[in-house]
Amino acid sequence: MITELTARIEEWARERGLDTASPDKQMLKLGEEYGELCQGLAKNRPDQVKDSIGDIYVVLTILSLQLGLDIEDCVMHAYGEIKDRKGKMIDGIFVKEADL
Repeated sequence: MITELTARIEEWARERGLDTASPDKQMLKLGEEYGELCQGLAKNRPDQVKDSIGDIYVVLTILSLQLGLDIEDCVMHAYGEIKDRKGKMIDGIFVKEADL
């Protein structure tokens, strides 16, 4: 399902010329969406949080496209980095073993 949605996001971006737009501008958009996510969490607005997380995925998908990367490959790479990671929770934050 995520692959199909990602392909639809990429198609939407290409139709609008976003695939060749400046990654710098897309980074600004990412900051905006992150701010909205923080606001939603701070004000306990679940709908805003859900929308913001989705918007961030869209923005990251477009940024990846602009940089010639595949968002799903990026996520698979990140998962490969964390899948066997050990550590512990400290004050509600997971701290990896190497940083303990």
